[in-house]
Amino acid sequence: MSGWSEAGRLIVEAAQAFTVPWPGPHEAALAFVRDPARALAHVRFLRGLQAGEGEVRGELVVPLPGLGNVDLPFSSALQLTPAGADLCPQPVAHERAWVEVAGQAQVQGAEVQFAFQFRAHLQTPDAQGWGGAAFEKMVRAAAGRTLERVARELPAALAQAAVAAQNS
Repeated sequence: MSGWSEAGRLIVEAAQAFTVPWPGPHEAALAFVRDPARALAHVRFLRGLQAGEGEVRGELVVPLPGLGNVDLPFSSALQLTPAGADLCPQPVAHERAWVEVAGQAQVQGAEVQFAFQFRAHLQTPDAQGWGGAAFEKMVRAAAGRTLERVARELPAALAQAAVAAQNS
C-alpha cells in the first residue's frame, strides 16, 4: 500500500497478484475471466456490480472512522485479450471519492493468473493544524487497511467463484 495527498486530495493504492487453479477446459477458463459478473460474484466488499457492454461498474465499500461506510464507485473498461481479459480504469466524474480498479487475468495451462491494482481518490477537508492532519492520517490509514483487506481477500473470493463456475 502507498499513498500521498495534495490540497485536500488523498490517493491510496494497493495491489495483489495471485494464481487460481483451473483443472477444467481452457475455453471454460477464458469464458470465466471474460465474465466479470461470474468471476467477481463472491467478492463481498463490492456492491452494485454491473458488467456488460465492455464495462464493469460498481462500488467498493470502505469503512472510514467518523464517516462510516463510504461507497467508492468505480468504472473499468473490459478488454478481451488472447489469453484472458484486462480491466482498464475509467474516470468517475462528479464524485468526491472514487477508486480506479485495474486488473489482468490470463489463462496459463491449468491455472488463471490474476493481478489487480486499486487506487482510491478521496477528497479530505483542508488539513488545518494538528486536528486536520490527524484526521487525514486516520483516513489514509483506514482507507489503506481497507484496500489491503480487499487485495488480501480477492484470491479466496475468485477461487470460490472459479470452483462454482467449474461445478455449474
